[in-house]
Amino acid sequence: MDKQIPGIHHVTAIASDPQRNVDFYTNTLGLRLVKLTVNFDDPTTYHLYYGDESGQPGTILTFFPWPGARTGRRGTGQVAATSFAVPEGTLDYWEERLGHHGIAVGRRQKRFDEEVLPFLDPDWMQLELVADAGAAAIAPWEGGPVSPEYAIRGFHGVTLWEKNLEPTVDLLTDTLGFRPVEEAGPRTRFRAASQGPGALVDLLHLPDGERGWDGAGIVHHVAWRTPDDDQQLAWQRDIATSGVRVTPVMDRQYFRSIYFREPGGVLFEIATDPPGFMRDEPLEELGTSLRLPAWLESRRAGVEAALPQLVLPGNGSHGQPA
Repeated sequence: MDKQIPGIHHVTAIASDPQRNVDFYTNTLGLRLVKLTVNFDDPTTYHLYYGDESGQPGTILTFFPWPGARTGRRGTGQVAATSFAVPEGTLDYWEERLGHHGIAVGRRQKRFDEEVLPFLDPDWMQLELVADAGAAAIAPWEGGPVSPEYAIRGFHGVTLWEKNLEPTVDLLTDTLGFRPVEEAGPRTRFRAASQGPGALVDLLHLPDGERGWDGAGIVHHVAWRTPDDDQQLAWQRDIATSGVRVTPVMDRQYFRSIYFREPGGVLFEIATDPPGFMRDEPLEELGTSLRLPAWLESRRAGVEAALPQLVLPGNGSHGQPA
């Protein structure tokens, strides 16, 4: 089967305070809360999904917010930076906006002829805005707090910190179909088969780097896109044939998933584009009420009682009073 990975489907990270997370990603970064649900493996905590207007693959950043979660440590075997694409000429606006909101902003830098603005989210998760030549051609969400000409257009890519480079390079190129495109010092850039958004992954070789650990501010996994179930099953077979342990297909309601760890330790997922976030609520109502999978509906009252109160964008609220 002729199959390709177009790029990133979503990135999932760990947070601490759910309200602070919602406020930052919607009010400050201007992303849309496209789905309010729970962690299917731990329904006492939310699973928050942010993206563009409809939550298209390539724009989706998700969080498991555990109140009081310990702070993680960035290190090898992790996605150490998540980058968003913004139109060229907008970094002045973003630097001023982030500073106005009290966000820790780093010094701008050049990387492979692109300008990069690094900053930290409230849990110290490493984020970047990249002035991307192709970003202006991607339609922005026009209903958010950031003017459309400046708005985030989805992912640019992710950076993995690796202690031993070659096994990860082999998996990316020989099994997943990525190709190397640029190299500078310890950083090597790979591109997925597509030229679409979120098609880039950088490997930063840190042979003496210390291992990271999970916690608030740390990416839990990165998911790559596949267009349908048949191609996902083909990927599952190829990954298993390469000697990497891969999970059965799991139903995540809005996509189906398989999981595996690349040789350096980063958790990868391959997720289907369909069925998408409008399977259980219309476009105009995305993210406005708690959605539960069918197997949790009979427990809705108890699930809602266990969740902390959230004030949602547009001054809606959900959950029990604190």
